[in-house]
Amino acid sequence: MEECISIFDMLKIGVGPSSSHTLGPWRAGERFLEELTQENLLETTTRIKVDLYGSLSLTGKGHATDLAVMLGLSGQDPEYIPVENIDGIIQKIATTQQLLLANKYPIAFNIPQDILFNKNFLPFHSNGMTFTAYNGSGDSYSATFYSIGGGFVVKEERANAKEKEKVKCHFPYPINKASELLAYCKSENKSISEIVFENEKSMRTESEIDKELLRIWNTMLECMYIGCHSEGILPGGLNVRRRAFDMHQGLIGLSNYTDQHSWLEQIRSTEVKFRQILKWVSCFALAVNEVNAALGRIVTAPTNGSAGVIPSVLMYYLVIENHQASEKEIKQFLSVAGVIGSIFKKGATISAAMGGCQAEIGVSSSMAAGALCELMGGTPEQVLIAAEIAMEHHLGLTCDPIGGLVQIPCIERNTMGAIKAINAAELALSTDAKNVKVPLDKVVSTMWETAKDMNNKYKETSEGGLAVAVNISDC
Repeated sequence: MEECISIFDMLKIGVGPSSSHTLGPWRAGERFLEELTQENLLETTTRIKVDLYGSLSLTGKGHATDLAVMLGLSGQDPEYIPVENIDGIIQKIATTQQLLLANKYPIAFNIPQDILFNKNFLPFHSNGMTFTAYNGSGDSYSATFYSIGGGFVVKEERANAKEKEKVKCHFPYPINKASELLAYCKSENKSISEIVFENEKSMRTESEIDKELLRIWNTMLECMYIGCHSEGILPGGLNVRRRAFDMHQGLIGLSNYTDQHSWLEQIRSTEVKFRQILKWVSCFALAVNEVNAALGRIVTAPTNGSAGVIPSVLMYYLVIENHQASEKEIKQFLSVAGVIGSIFKKGATISAAMGGCQAEIGVSSSMAAGALCELMGGTPEQVLIAAEIAMEHHLGLTCDPIGGLVQIPCIERNTMGAIKAINAAELALSTDAKNVKVPLDKVVSTMWETAKDMNNKYKETSEGGLAVAVNISDC
């Protein structure tokens, strides 16, 4: 039996700008609090030191990794914390040199001394971090965690545990490969989304599944709405101006609406030509990743850096392709996207620090392409063809963020991934599965081999590509 990866593991609500460098370290901080509690050490802890390694160290400042570990140790939840409170919490720690551990116990905390950026890499994974707690007697307790992409956090001993010690999967249809998913669809005469729903029912009630999927969608919709209505310069020093606002104004003009739901209806009434469609999809994707870059609330899908692709493609379907679409289609889309993402996570990686941007934008584009294809009437075979096409044309894509910020080229790159996803879905709908030469499983394994061959300077280290060709001072 294999480990289960739910669609809610692949689509998580959190805070930007990075799933591996922000959300993962945040969750690691929470995990360390749990360990201290289990060891009866929480109340006696007087100081905590955090060592960041590899990619977390090289681009951690630009990804707010230092802020994330402090918020995690403070007992804040990235899914529910009011994002407007983040600056105040960090400023208080910096000013008082004191951190409220687990939101209960004040301890001394000097940010430059207690969060250390070590450029060397730990052998297990590029995104390593070690937390060390000290008590008044000088005793210490340490734990090392690895942020492996998409907000997933593991410990090396857990990842290397014997099979019998792993969390077992009780899905009626356990899926590691696309070929297995397709076999279930054929034997059960079900669509991909129906197979996914049966798996999810082994973990949650139907009402819980529906509620959580719609909460994810409403978070995506709110994120697009906020991004389309926010002006200004993004934080971080690159002086990147938000573009979704201006693009949105040019598209929708003086339309009247009061919230994101009436906004969606207004968009449905706008002019639909090829250029307008390109602009709308790009606008939605830009909006999400501008919110992400500003430490706003987004849905990790499957990562923060690629969070704009899936919502923009789903929004395209709702406002361009099918004005009668309902919650049913939204849940269907997210279900298919989630299972495709899980196949990539199991067979390759969704971490840019391990695989470059092909592991983020490539995977998100593949997820969106397959999901859109099913909504457009594609067979299970065509859904997997769409997913394959989208990834095939992202293979080798590097991750080289300027200044270590999830801004250039990351924000624009989401628009490219979204447009490719739509194109891939259309190509798949016109494809006979009998004529396909490259199955999805082959492109998954190829992506992983490409990731292993890729030079580390192109894996979210800001040591190659645009990150060195364009200096932050030039911006």
